[in-house]
Amino acid sequence: MAIYAKATMRIIATTNDPVRLSYLASLLSEAGIETVVLDLHASITEGSAGAIQRRLAVAAKDERRANRLLAEAGEI
Repeated sequence: MAIYAKATMRIIATTNDPVRLSYLASLLSEAGIETVVLDLHASITEGSAGAIQRRLAVAAKDERRANRLLAEAGEI
């Protein structure tokens, strides 16, 4: 996963499930779409309460394609 320093990011999924998060990132990676997981450290710090969900983001230019891929996979 790469970090986009100057690109506008779009949130395409939120979850507390690390397995689902990894699966979604993998689906997008296989299609050539880079992802960034936001709030990873905050959700780890708060423990297992699940109050802070992790967010999966993609570059704005990839948002439409990413949403289509996740919809085709039955994930959104």
